[in-house]
Amino acid sequence: MPQFIFAYHGGKTPDRPEEGAKVMDAWKSWMGEMGDALVVPGNPVGMSKTVQHSGVEDNGGANPLSGYSVVEAVDIDAACKMANGCPMVASGDGSVEVAEIIEMQ
Repeated sequence: MPQFIFAYHGGKTPDRPEEGAKVMDAWKSWMGEMGDALVVPGNPVGMSKTVQHSGVEDNGGANPLSGYSVVEAVDIDAACKMANGCPMVASGDGSVEVAEIIEMQ
């Protein structure tokens, strides 16, 4: 079955520990709903840099990566449907970029 990477953009760090717990519960619930389709739960990522021919830029550009996951789905539309349940999407705090992972032969 094809695999797709979910590249998370946006989100925000909770101000209070109880907010953090609520956010983590939402992520755990969403990931649990995906069941075996969630191949690599992934992780948040730290500050990124963009490396180009012209040099290295801080802050990851206009829409920096904030985390990733890998899922299995029959096609990109099914993967997008799964991504739509992401807590960052539901709250309006971020987005999920969905791309098929192409297996190199």
